[in-house]
Amino acid sequence: MEGNERKTADGEEAGAEAWQRLSAYAYLSAPERLEYVAVMRVFCGTLLADLSVPDLLARLAETDGPGAALDAETLTRRLEELVRWGNLLRSTHTVRATSIAEYQRSRSRYQLSKLGERVQRDADEVLAGADAAREVSSELLALVDRGLREIAAMAAAPGGADPQQALERISTLFVQFAEFAESVRDFYAYLGQVLARYDLDSAEYQGFKELLLDYVEAITEDVSFRAPRIAAHLDTIWPHLPALLARIDAHAAGIGALADGLPETRVQRSRGRDSADWEGLREWFTVTGGHSSQVDQLRDATLRALQSLLANAKRMLRSASGAMSRRKDLLRLAAWFDAAEPEEAHDLAVAAFGLYGARHLGVAPDPDRSVPAYVSWWTGPVVEVPVALRERGSRAPRGRAAAAEDHSEQKRLLVEQARQQAEARQAAADELRSASGRFEQVRLSAPAMQLLLELLTTALGNAQLHKDAHDFLLDGVQAADADLGIRLTAWRTPGRSMVLKSVDGDLTADDLTVAVDSASGPAVGEASA
Repeated sequence: MEGNERKTADGEEAGAEAWQRLSAYAYLSAPERLEYVAVMRVFCGTLLADLSVPDLLARLAETDGPGAALDAETLTRRLEELVRWGNLLRSTHTVRATSIAEYQRSRSRYQLSKLGERVQRDADEVLAGADAAREVSSELLALVDRGLREIAAMAAAPGGADPQQALERISTLFVQFAEFAESVRDFYAYLGQVLARYDLDSAEYQGFKELLLDYVEAITEDVSFRAPRIAAHLDTIWPHLPALLARIDAHAAGIGALADGLPETRVQRSRGRDSADWEGLREWFTVTGGHSSQVDQLRDATLRALQSLLANAKRMLRSASGAMSRRKDLLRLAAWFDAAEPEEAHDLAVAAFGLYGARHLGVAPDPDRSVPAYVSWWTGPVVEVPVALRERGSRAPRGRAAAAEDHSEQKRLLVEQARQQAEARQAAADELRSASGRFEQVRLSAPAMQLLLELLTTALGNAQLHKDAHDFLLDGVQAADADLGIRLTAWRTPGRSMVLKSVDGDLTADDLTVAVDSASGPAVGEASA
């Protein structure tokens, strides 16, 4: 009986605590949410600082946002609500004032709570990129694989792992894994939101088809390739994990020592210091406890995305061929007919099917063609009815014929655009010719760098490799543009790196040298980059 009462009390206490923590989100749904967010952003911009109402009014006025129009009385009410919800705390700092008026203005000071800072940080993150397509940090998966391999080697080494090195590897590993897992969740949430739409046009469908077939496939293949290796490393580490974590705790207890000295204080340790973090990492890549791994769920999500893509394709094909199902519309029309009066039903039939009454139009037949009276209308000749008579019931011509549309301005704009593009490419070619031989001393413009990469890609695509006794040899390969009068020559130089600098970034190519000259001149033998 006492045990049940204790469980009930613990459950009520946990529920009250959860309710209090969830109250910290109340200001985000309040009618004055924009003013609350502006106030919280001021507090989040400081560290361990307590602010009074005059301080906040001055800072809100600088931002020129939703909170700039608040007066002292209204701002005080907003601050008291934030204190009640748990986002702010009353400051305990001593107030120093030289007058009673200054004391009355400064006696109420507030500071940010840990929960309030976390809620506002999450809210700003949601507002900044809620609808953006986040790129998956797949390169971090290779770093996770490498980090686990190093930790496994350290744990299995004679004498055990060095605690400081192990702590550094573990902290880095879990930061990389957390970033990768979060990017995967965000990307697939965005993908599901888009594929749930049934209003994709052909251009959007084409873009998402390429996204699925290229980007998503690359992510899935990378995860499928790395997952077995990561699972093997985890199996190697697992028997040594308790001793490894204990050794790290003995070496660097950190803030975890507060849990021993102050039992009522809860401590959230850095990722990787608790066995629960390792359990979560293992569940991501391996099947444990009868539950599928996150890798399997990733494959299932990719399959569902492809199925949604095919459903959209079928819908567009049906719509284009006119075979789109109208069952829902016909059932709605039948319900209207069933509930309508006789006169209303006639109006519905006319509006739905265009069953208008016959109109007798006095159009004279062709005198050269005599049609017997027994010829049916279905098989008889067709009489051409003028548009004015058919649409307006009038024989008189109306208005004048429209003039042919003039496309000369559009043609002129297209010619001018083509001329500008040609001039830009020619300027880029001139820039490359002048910079050849001293690429490391100059910084190329974006068009010049784009032209250089285009020529380099063509040259390397046409290259032929020859292997000698020691290494692969790359003969001098070339790519030229006759219209621009430019030629690029590339050859392999072992042990030498080439740096191409541009305003968009730098490109380093190992064991490769590039030279640019005029296409009409002799081929370049060798030039330093």
